[in-house]
Amino acid sequence: MSGAAAPTVADGAGLLAEVVRGDLVESVHLGHLVVLDPAGAPALAVGRPDAVVYPRSSLKPLQAAAMLRAGLDLPDRLLALAAASHNGEPAHLDGAREILAGAGLGVDALRNTPDLPLHAPSALAWQQAGHGPEPLTQNCSGKHAAMLATCVAAGWDTATYLAPEHPLQQAVRAEVLDLTGDDPAALHPTTDGCGAPLLATTLTGLARAFARLAADAAGPGGRVVRAMAAHPEMVAGTGRDATAAMRAMPGLACKDGAEGVYAGVLPSGAAFAFKVLDGAGRPRPAILAAVLRAAGALDVDGADAAALDALGDVPVLGHGRPVGGVRVPFADVAVGASA
Repeated sequence: MSGAAAPTVADGAGLLAEVVRGDLVESVHLGHLVVLDPAGAPALAVGRPDAVVYPRSSLKPLQAAAMLRAGLDLPDRLLALAAASHNGEPAHLDGAREILAGAGLGVDALRNTPDLPLHAPSALAWQQAGHGPEPLTQNCSGKHAAMLATCVAAGWDTATYLAPEHPLQQAVRAEVLDLTGDDPAALHPTTDGCGAPLLATTLTGLARAFARLAADAAGPGGRVVRAMAAHPEMVAGTGRDATAAMRAMPGLACKDGAEGVYAGVLPSGAAFAFKVLDGAGRPRPAILAAVLRAAGALDVDGADAAALDALGDVPVLGHGRPVGGVRVPFADVAVGASA
């Protein structure tokens, strides 16, 4: 073999978070991050913003926009669920059933991977009622229900909706390319954990896509962003950082993804995306809070600022009490710079 090896996600990674216990940095989380200003120019970068990653569930708002463009029609509460990685709480399960019933379908039409609810009390209640892992209770069932409803609206086959060549998935592919502006060669198609086709993006492309969703004020993108911002409890749920962040900053639309990915757009039009290299969830709330501050999110009242402070407070425990925390070094870097 000749020539340089293709870059991997590890190449050029920067420091996103430090885990401090006592007065010592015990662990670190590396990764990549980009913040785009409202004009779409890079305002802050850590690592390589051009890193190609699988956005995982951060892709759901783009998928939801493609579904609206193909004929899906849902009220905002259920549209937020279509873009969700929900907890499996009763409101989420009822919402997925409502989407399916509106299309004349039942839960047996779902083809996503069976799982228990993410929310521990809901998972316990579900099992105590005699149930096990099911597609309905898996966190992506809102998206899959909406995919099925889109197929019914467009007259497409529902049994094969997960096939990459299906018209629905081709519409999603076109939407991803249009919104991210990425090279089609960067898509690296594969299968997500829920069974749906998954496409890769650059981090800059993912941030750009969220900005373009919000800028499409009168179109599908704007509808998705407004629905998520108005119904953060449907996008994630109790105890989840995405819901907490959107409650802390009215107008924010953000979406977490597996393996340490996050993306969002602020009311100003500034957008961001980041990837924690080791896929850990621990530093995500602290990084998210720092990103929102870097992008100007603290132009809010005191109550919202306090909620954002609470979001970014990730304690490190010793004998059950805080003895440290997760620190985000780039939080002190001025916007417009690279960390």
